[in-house]
Amino acid sequence: MTIGDATPPTSPLHHDIGHVLEHLRGRWRWFAAFGLLTMFFGFVSLGVAGLATLVSVYLIAAFVILIGAIEITIGVKAHKWSSRVFVVLVGLLYVVAGSFALANPISGALGFTLMLGAALLATGLVRIIFATRLPEGPKWYVAFAGVVTVLLGVFIIAGWPENSAYVLGIFLGVDMVIYGASWLNFSLFLRRRAERAN
Repeated sequence: MTIGDATPPTSPLHHDIGHVLEHLRGRWRWFAAFGLLTMFFGFVSLGVAGLATLVSVYLIAAFVILIGAIEITIGVKAHKWSSRVFVVLVGLLYVVAGSFALANPISGALGFTLMLGAALLATGLVRIIFATRLPEGPKWYVAFAGVVTVLLGVFIIAGWPENSAYVLGIFLGVDMVIYGASWLNFSLFLRRRAERAN
């Protein structure tokens, strides 16, 4: 066999992914239905942003409590006494904060909205700084994304606390719409593979 006749070896990962896609292609309708349903609830969340904000508070609070419980478990099993006390205290703080948000969802919405605005502002600044170290091509895309994120953070902080009644609900709705659209796009990809196979 000559070098010209040689074919590149197939990656095991590529083979596994192809096998999974072949297995899923006949079920593209289920993925399409899931994507459309998720998008529907996303649009509903945008229509009732106030109610969706309360749902977001409960979800975030439950997640915070879960993180706190994990932190406490890790702290109890730590070998050093100083590390154990610190990690357990951090876990307890998470649990208390999450429990407070569950008991007072309106106050939780105020706190989470302010934290969201601050996080977006900080993330945008980091992206802008990171963009200055990139080559000319991707630099402007990353910098533009950073500027948009900073402006979004400033917009949320400037409108706080009045906007706390709907900001989290809008973010939840937009996220669900985008998430559902990605699954719908995946289902169409599987449909095209199924049509080619037939």
